Amino acid sequence: MSEARLLLVEDEPDQRSLLADLLAAEGYSVAAASSLAEARAELARAPVDLVLSDWRLPDGEGGELLAEIRRDRPETAFVMVTAYGTIARAVEAIRAGADDYLAKPFERSALLLALERTLKHRALERENRDLARELGLRDRLVDLVGGSAAMRRLYDRVERLAGTRATILLTGESGTGKELAARALHQLSPRRDRPFVAVNCAAIPEGLIESEFFGVERGAYTGADRSRPGRFVAADSGTLFLDEVGELPLTIQPKLLRALQEGRVTRVGTSEEVEVDVRVVAATNRDLAAEVAQGRFREDLYYRLNVVALGLPPLRERREDVPMLAAHFAARAARRHGVPEVEIPPAVMRRLIEHAWPGNVRELAHAVERLVLLAEGGKARIEDLPEELHPGAARPASEGIFRLPAGGISFEAHERDLLRQALELAGGNRARAARLLDLPYKAFLYRLEKHRL
Repeated sequence: MSEARLLLVEDEPDQRSLLADLLAAEGYSVAAASSLAEARAELARAPVDLVLSDWRLPDGEGGELLAEIRRDRPETAFVMVTAYGTIARAVEAIRAGADDYLAKPFERSALLLALERTLKHRALERENRDLARELGLRDRLVDLVGGSAAMRRLYDRVERLAGTRATILLTGESGTGKELAARALHQLSPRRDRPFVAVNCAAIPEGLIESEFFGVERGAYTGADRSRPGRFVAADSGTLFLDEVGELPLTIQPKLLRALQEGRVTRVGTSEEVEVDVRVVAATNRDLAAEVAQGRFREDLYYRLNVVALGLPPLRERREDVPMLAAHFAARAARRHGVPEVEIPPAVMRRLIEHAWPGNVRELAHAVERLVLLAEGGKARIEDLPEELHPGAARPASEGIFRLPAGGISFEAHERDLLRQALELAGGNRARAARLLDLPYKAFLYRLEKHRL
């Protein structure tokens, strides 16, 4: 990497001279410019591998130079330098195509790490570009299925973002396929032959999160009977998927932010830092912006994770995909259980299409698996559908008793109160409480989580 040619764009003479000398000492070939005009002249004179540019320049902004390079020299790497505290500007640069950013003042080690990491990633991209073109997108999208406009937009964005180093935040309701999208981003990337490590942040006890993420030395605490590397090290050179990232306690968030910014982690029980090259994809069904506003999620971590957000549509908004999904899940269930493939008659398919699917694709997969297992004569039967999908399914006797007051109500407060009352009547048994409200169990759990009950 040290043989790379760099263009340094910095208007402050002393800073420009200091950085040029530092980079030259590391073996880089450095061209320097003090303005947009000089930078353009240098680029016209000879190609460069990477541009390191300040945002504020005497004759414009670094963002203008970034836009020109992305248009005319897309293979050139770009690292933006911003003033301390201008996180929004840094995010803007990343969204415009910058490979990374540095906030002033930065340390020498942070600068060299950012340059090395960016150039290494660009080299990987070049090595894999031809191979990536040979493979069809749909063949590498794991189990993402659907031909609706919403899914075509998702495929397009996944394909365009997969080859970048940008951190991706996947949003959407439970069961929409966020982990599948994360795996697709990995499979389409230059890292596809390296590890994909998935972590359910909500499933790890708070006291163990740091050691699970960053590793632990033997004897660091009671029960630490052996040294473990942690998920960041396990995902080195690959992809780390942080599912339910909105559930992370505030105590661990600064350490996660540091790992994302610096590419280094420290095991619990030691001061030794380990350098890692990890592409992070995070997922949540929470509104993280609202969590930030309520003080439950750090703003700086939110910006670092939310460089690009991809929303996965709920199944009720892409009903035209249900037949394709049902056929896919039926074939998969038949293979998994070693039973004959099953035909889904039109009447059964209509029920699948008409259902609201509060549990989304995951709920549909379970319903279709049930149909396959209970089928007779090679055909799915309407009576084998889950109870909530039966035609004319019985409604509670109390339906229609409630009358909306003339002044209206807060639906959110009303829903929360009904959930609380159902839990109390059921003695805390969630399955029984779901039946009291005539809700599918997964839909009931989703609403509990929504209201934090």
